[in-house]
Amino acid sequence: MQKRLTKSRSNVVLTGTLAGIAEFFGIDPTIVRVLYVFLSFVLFGSPVLLYIVLALLIPAGSKTNSYGHNNPYYGRNTSQKKTTKERKQAEPVDDDDWSDF
Repeated sequence: MQKRLTKSRSNVVLTGTLAGIAEFFGIDPTIVRVLYVFLSFVLFGSPVLLYIVLALLIPAGSKTNSYGHNNPYYGRNTSQKKTTKERKQAEPVDDDDWSDF
């Protein structure tokens, strides 16, 4: 089976493009991201245009992987169950008593 360059669906930060490149070459996505940021500063932003072109040209990965991280704030996480706890009842407070002042 031939390896294809696709966007990552399991390690997404913005579009999964840099993580897809890292998965294609078999290296850590953090290394690719740090290298990208370094090149963006050195080459005065031209890698930003390259990133946009790659994000448009590289196809999405297979749908068998989960999308995004295991983060409950993404809204697509179904692995964590929401549990609700019973709230404590507040005790009544008598604020009308000014005799102490």
